[in-house]
Amino acid sequence: MAESPRNTRQRRAVATILDELHGFASAQEIYDSLRSKGDQVGLSTVYRTLQAMVEADEVDALRGGDGETLFRQCSAGHHHHLVCRSCSRAVEVEGPTVEKWADGVAAEHGFSDVEHTLEIFGTCAECAPR
Repeated sequence: MAESPRNTRQRRAVATILDELHGFASAQEIYDSLRSKGDQVGLSTVYRTLQAMVEADEVDALRGGDGETLFRQCSAGHHHHLVCRSCSRAVEVEGPTVEKWADGVAAEHGFSDVEHTLEIFGTCAECAPR
């Protein structure tokens, strides 16, 4: 695990916003939330802070459908996400079948020490047309 970033005012502010989220958000959305609360933090600082938090395994990052990186504070340990395309709500899910498949494919091709990510995108029940 990477070294934790310094516990600056900006980092605490970003962490507070992430704590309030129920899904993934872009750096711009996090920045906008900070500004709406009166926090004077620059967008580049938000990007740097998020990147440091990702590198310290404190925040998960994934690419949205449009290619933009989205962030969310997640629980420790390996897991996957089920993400709503509409509202970005995320649910952490385990995937033992995926883990076995990834290990088997890697072994079949002579790979070891493998890592993977899996994000499943769909529409949550609240956003689905009724």
